[in-house]
Amino acid sequence: MARLKFGAFLAPHHPIGEHPMLQFRRDLDLVEQLDALGYDEFWCGEHHSSGWEMIASPEMFLAAAGERTKRIKLGTGVVSLPYHHPFNVAQRMVQLDHMTGGRAIFGSGPGALASDAHTLGIDPMTQRDRQDEAIGVIRRLFNGERVTAKSDWFTMNDAALQILPLQEEMPFVVASQISPSGMTLAGKYGIGIISLGSMTTQGLMSLQQQWQFAEDAAKKHGTTVSRADWRVLLSFHIAESREQARKEAGAGLMRWHNEYNVGTLQRPGLTAFSSPDEAVDKTAFVEGAASTIGTPDDLVKTIKNVMDVSGGVGAVIGFVHDWANPEATRRSWDMVARYVVPEINGYVDGLRKSQKFVIENRAIFERAGQAVMAKIMQNEKAAEALKVTGPGRVAIPAVNAPDLQKEAAKR
Repeated sequence: MARLKFGAFLAPHHPIGEHPMLQFRRDLDLVEQLDALGYDEFWCGEHHSSGWEMIASPEMFLAAAGERTKRIKLGTGVVSLPYHHPFNVAQRMVQLDHMTGGRAIFGSGPGALASDAHTLGIDPMTQRDRQDEAIGVIRRLFNGERVTAKSDWFTMNDAALQILPLQEEMPFVVASQISPSGMTLAGKYGIGIISLGSMTTQGLMSLQQQWQFAEDAAKKHGTTVSRADWRVLLSFHIAESREQARKEAGAGLMRWHNEYNVGTLQRPGLTAFSSPDEAVDKTAFVEGAASTIGTPDDLVKTIKNVMDVSGGVGAVIGFVHDWANPEATRRSWDMVARYVVPEINGYVDGLRKSQKFVIENRAIFERAGQAVMAKIMQNEKAAEALKVTGPGRVAIPAVNAPDLQKEAAKR
């Protein structure tokens, strides 16, 4: 079975009140930590309103992250294409790819916040069509074509990129919520997907149907889509025990839900939580919960459920949040890398098998102890030393050590 990739998605969702400069620096510290821990991908988004989401240029942030990291892939999650001239987007992504040594992933979307589109005077009814149009043009530019195009929102005259991406083929990824538009677009162009709607129970349960949208569109347009290029977003906070995770995440989760989702975005159907315990219970401990607040074992169970429900994905991307304080948040990501990733990908299976073999075949290795004793008995002084030699007083691996105390008693 193919290895599951792991990554992080920073919208960001930062509570209002902290110095933005320090938030940016802490976010960069997190990318550096994730790179050192072996995570595969890091994503950050583009927003221009709402207060909580304050990265306006994912390319600029990722360029800085690229200087502090070595191997982690860096994805725009996402560039809202209707907000930009496609040629400028293509140039910035090519520059990012070169500046990061070929680690850029081009993630795009139509724009998630209605307030962003309003700020820029963009009709929401045009956003998805404009994303489609822009992707088609950017792909042509990345292929080295010279493009002349006139649209109701951009014009290109003999446009060609001066330099092409460093990667032979920079990964293209589109964001998908619960509607079929993102998956259909992925199928049309045969590109990757990052499912953002999976952070809700409804979105999690619809994953299989979502994939069908992508496959149907691919069939219609003569392309192919691969589950290996399908990323699913999950939210979690991990600690040594469920009680500790609850204690660390409860108050921040409640604030995020009440102030951002309910108070700021005013998402339909949501009501405010009355306590941190209620926030945790209704987020992570209800039937079909899409979020995990608990132990590494709890997250392993969630991920296996996602694989069953979806039919298989290529990557699990954790949603970066401030439910817990910075120290507990960093420890949560550390625990996922130490315990969840190896459990899911089988990195410790061989160690467990080796231990079990030694335990179950002890009789086979007793001859090693006999060989050691034979050598001891060939030396008169060594044999005499058995009288004062006891367990733990000699540097012999336990599996090879004879029972020296028993032998001394015999003599």
